[in-house]
Amino acid sequence: MRTCKLAALLLCLALLPSCQVHQPAGSSGADPAREQKAYSSGYETGYREGYAQGLDGRPDVGDTSQPGDVPPLSDSDGSRFVMISETVPDAILEIRYYSSYNFVGERIDGYQAPVALLTREAAEALKEVSDELAEQGYRLKIYDAYRPQSAVEHFKRWAADLEDVSMKEYFYPDLDKSVLFSQGYISSKSGHSRGSTVDVTLFDMDTGKELDMGGTFDWFGPRSHPNFTGLTEEQAANRKLLRDTMLAHGFKGINTEWWHFTLKNEPYPDTYFDFPVTLLP
Repeated sequence: MRTCKLAALLLCLALLPSCQVHQPAGSSGADPAREQKAYSSGYETGYREGYAQGLDGRPDVGDTSQPGDVPPLSDSDGSRFVMISETVPDAILEIRYYSSYNFVGERIDGYQAPVALLTREAAEALKEVSDELAEQGYRLKIYDAYRPQSAVEHFKRWAADLEDVSMKEYFYPDLDKSVLFSQGYISSKSGHSRGSTVDVTLFDMDTGKELDMGGTFDWFGPRSHPNFTGLTEEQAANRKLLRDTMLAHGFKGINTEWWHFTLKNEPYPDTYFDFPVTLLP
């Protein structure tokens, strides 16, 4: 079973060269060519480096390099969560926080494998979304799902270090890093840690590329808002297709990120889990 899971992960990696994002002209405060270069080359390099590090081995969960004690995955947690790749086999995984291509610039604490986990309820609803979109020639592409609290703590430490701006030009060129807390880009808790939230886009099987959503994942700025008015007709339609389909199958969105959806009837609305993102047994 573990061999099959690893084979699926390698298949996702093989798809990376075709997963280029085409940015619109006239992006607010951003250079489209610069963003495209980052996505088509920088991400692939960062992801492959992160994957290679994973094959070489990661520190144990209890290692002192981790921010606090991250409990191992218990039997009870394992029964609550599933791997998206098993419930939604058509989904493409591009787990940014396992790679070094993200707004922090390094692999995020708690991500021990390039997999995506969700509660069973959220994964089953996502399967319904996937099945409907597959009939139209699309597949879901997952950037993130369950996120352990240790990862949120990593984000907080990074945001507090105002000298570390290595990824500013790719993710927040129009913002001073000092405003990331006050403007809500970084917070002490994340809905992702409750296990029923997913960051997702659409992949066109005919073109072999992501749909143009008029903005990139984890971009800190108004262009990421679902109702941003500076989109082309095609970009707006693509966002609407994703949003309408997710909402039709029990998810809800937020007004700051077009890619972010949470199961309305999430099973653990008050629980913030902290076991690592790893292959489930």
